[in-house]
Amino acid sequence: MKQIFTRYSLFLLFSFITLGSFAQNPSLPSYMTETEKGVLQNFEFTKNNRTPAPTGEIRTMAEWEEIEYLVITWEPNFEGILRQIVAAAVEECGVIIVTQNEASVSNYLTTNGVDLTNVEFLNEPWDSIWIRDYAGNTIYSDDVGERAIVDWIYNRPRPDDDVIPEAHAAMVGSPIYITETAPNDLVNTGGNFMSDGLGNAFASELILEENEAGNPYGVSAKTEAEVDQIMEDYMGITNYIKMTALPFDVINHIDMHMKLLDEETLLVASYPNGVADGPQIEANIQYVLDNFQSAFGTPYKVKRIPSPPSPSGNYPDNGGYYRNYTNAVFVNKTIILPIYRPEVDGPALAQWEEMMPGYNIVGIDVDNSGENLISQVGAIHCITHSIGVQDPLWIVHQPIPTADTDEIVAINAMIKHNSGVNAAKVFYRNLGATNWEEANMTPQGADQWLANITMPNTAVDLEY
Repeated sequence: MKQIFTRYSLFLLFSFITLGSFAQNPSLPSYMTETEKGVLQNFEFTKNNRTPAPTGEIRTMAEWEEIEYLVITWEPNFEGILRQIVAAAVEECGVIIVTQNEASVSNYLTTNGVDLTNVEFLNEPWDSIWIRDYAGNTIYSDDVGERAIVDWIYNRPRPDDDVIPEAHAAMVGSPIYITETAPNDLVNTGGNFMSDGLGNAFASELILEENEAGNPYGVSAKTEAEVDQIMEDYMGITNYIKMTALPFDVINHIDMHMKLLDEETLLVASYPNGVADGPQIEANIQYVLDNFQSAFGTPYKVKRIPSPPSPSGNYPDNGGYYRNYTNAVFVNKTIILPIYRPEVDGPALAQWEEMMPGYNIVGIDVDNSGENLISQVGAIHCITHSIGVQDPLWIVHQPIPTADTDEIVAINAMIKHNSGVNAAKVFYRNLGATNWEEANMTPQGADQWLANITMPNTAVDLEY
């Protein structure tokens, strides 16, 4: 008889009035406006302040790793959504808010019950709310060494947004590496990038289109191999998987239909047969399964979550917004995802809770008449980014889904810290039990640790 294991991810913990009107011009959408398209040729995307790539071995963190800060830009037109994000995030980490109206934002948050103890403000001008696309990405030297930020050329003519990564880096005291000078002048965007923390990353072919000959940004033309080399040099990405762009996703960002849940699990949006981007998504996933394996040398596991239509039943191929449940963000032990209306949200929230036991699942409405974020072609992941902890404890473990009764199960994990690891334990219990049992792990060399656990002689579900 088989027993089902449920993995718990453990993280170190860190510790009604209306705002006065300080909104800027009408909110910029995630996509490029017609006005912005008109200024592309005269906008300077590249610079001559060359930032050499980091030296030595580097690693881009995965989104589920421990973060020190969640970062957002305070767009007053979406203050209700942002307030809910901050309220959830301050329970897990620090929050950096980009705003030039600290007093007003502070007053709004405190009046609505948000504790500001873990909130810091960054007084910088900005252009848009879409910080996922323009903020930098966290890398580490030697897997768990010095933290640094990598900043690509932002693919929008929004100069104030473009300086935010340098401001973040200065605020947290981390070096920054910028791909803005030829031949490393790489255009890229955070919504079209996902990393597993082990050198594998996913994107749509937008990354190639925006850096090929004739691109509208004035960057040097690059082959796919040259793009891959820049990503390896600056971010340690050695396997860069690129998928065909979707016909109805106007921004071609993979976070609008896909999410890495762990090193071997892909969550993808699904549609009714033949509808909208469903066929191309399935073709892309089949391409991945046919040509690539996870970092563990195993086929990727694929989970599907239905994308909801509009209340009248419309999908993106017939006028519906690009609603999805994959545009979610990890914030240590919490996952924040977009929701739309109760009749479709219930099953999606239940699926997230089943897929990610041990996490606090928080849904935030992005489809209401007052703050319709999804109409701007973006959701929760699009308006958040993160900065990893300065001193990471990195644990990589391939979950064990089943085991036989009385079987001795080997629990293997790679555990790494800059100061070394002296001891490690596995905690486990029957599902629903109060007390944990523990087993010492023994070092196996090369940062590998092992514990053997004997399964009970009756069928139970275990969590560890």
